[in-house]
Amino acid sequence: MKVILLEDVKGSGNKGQAINVAEGYARNFLFPKKLAIEATPGNMKELERKQHRQEEKKAADLALAKEMAEKIKDMEIRVPAKTGGGQKLFGAVTNKDIGDVLEQTYKLTIDRRKIEIKNNIKTLGEHEVSIRLHPEVVLLKKIIVTEAG
Repeated sequence: MKVILLEDVKGSGNKGQAINVAEGYARNFLFPKKLAIEATPGNMKELERKQHRQEEKKAADLALAKEMAEKIKDMEIRVPAKTGGGQKLFGAVTNKDIGDVLEQTYKLTIDRRKIEIKNNIKTLGEHEVSIRLHPEVVLLKKIIVTEAG
């Protein structure tokens, strides 16, 4: 019997897959637990429509990420930080600080978890961070840490 999985089923398949299973397994386990529906022509068309919408959404997300990367690439990001005299900072510049500067200065909201700092930023000057806007779009960006005044 052919069914469409509504959830991931260990040993059978993943959500959205159309698979062949034993009729008893479908009627006694998958259908009562709402893990699958029968693969009728109408249900198959609905599955195709959902997959098509997901692909369109992924393409739109990728285009948006590329557009945002182009905007960020040309920006000069200056992060003010308190210093204890000289080049040393009182603390460290965090991804939250960088995200706040992007939001306040450029009106761009980027999740702080997507801003990755390789080494702790504890001195003034230029530092490189990576901004992961999408799984396929990662931007390496230089930021400038300045003395807060």
